[in-house]
Amino acid sequence: MRIIVPMAGRGSRLRPHTLTIPKPLIPIAGKPIVQRLVEDIAGVLEEAVEEVAFIIKDDFGAEIEEKLLKVAKDLGAKGTIYYQDKPLGTGHAIMCAKDSLEGPCVVAYADTLFKADFNLDKTADSVIWVKQVKDPQAYGVVELNEAKEITGLVEKPQDFVSDLAVIGIYYFKDAGVLKKELQGVLDNNIIHGGEYQINDGIKAMMEKGMRFVPGKVDEWMDCGNKDVTVETNSRMLDFLHADGENLVSANITSENSEIIEPCYIGDGVVLKNATVGPNVSIGDGTHIENTTVKNSLIQTNAIVKNANLENAMIGNHATFNGQFTDVSIGDYSALK
Repeated sequence: MRIIVPMAGRGSRLRPHTLTIPKPLIPIAGKPIVQRLVEDIAGVLEEAVEEVAFIIKDDFGAEIEEKLLKVAKDLGAKGTIYYQDKPLGTGHAIMCAKDSLEGPCVVAYADTLFKADFNLDKTADSVIWVKQVKDPQAYGVVELNEAKEITGLVEKPQDFVSDLAVIGIYYFKDAGVLKKELQGVLDNNIIHGGEYQINDGIKAMMEKGMRFVPGKVDEWMDCGNKDVTVETNSRMLDFLHADGENLVSANITSENSEIIEPCYIGDGVVLKNATVGPNVSIGDGTHIENTTVKNSLIQTNAIVKNANLENAMIGNHATFNGQFTDVSIGDYSALK
């Protein structure tokens, strides 16, 4: 089994946090988004992952590439890096990894997280992960026949088609077939909105009689902008705490402070006269003093003093000293 992860976009809606690192490496409850994504996929598949292929921009840098390769290695898989030099759409991005498109594989976009408990139907030619939504007009949705098989994909339907939104994770029994159809999309210059789309390859597979079925997820969590990323962090902490995971490092210093679960607190964190939680993630080496913080995400080696924070997101090596609450401060910034 292979996992293909297109992630060449920087995540402009999550700036300033994505100015120094790509969005898929933003930590959620102590782990990068992309790591949680591939781990959760591997858990659903219930089989060994042979390779994880990451499709990135060539300017992400050696440090980012090393972190991605470690994500694959930690799963016991080979890590492969491919580059997408131009933002030409989902179909184009996937074809940048065409050398890895063979045999069974999962394609997953690295800007979403999910919780699911279902058996993957590996008799189908493809499984498309979906989530029931209240407003299907805002999403791409699947069209089903009476046998509950997927017969079409409709983007933001004005008339009701279904309430099952595509979340951007796909299983293909033979990725070589997807590669062939996407090559046809590229060769025939089939473009929508200036981009080559995966949907055109999927529709070509459907037209040839291949069987597509939905895989329903229980939770679908976005990481598109600061507010929804903080919300996703809170929801993930709730899930992990309910599962009994201990998310507070034993290697912290706490003086006259209170931790209200669920929280993730990394190694070397110093808490002094602080109330932390609920739903707070704090990265390694961060110092928090004379501060109350809840429903927030603070990354590594930050300094936060004299603050009352809620719905906040503070980057790596940032310094914040003040009485603001709903803040978004990028890496290496300082407000004193």
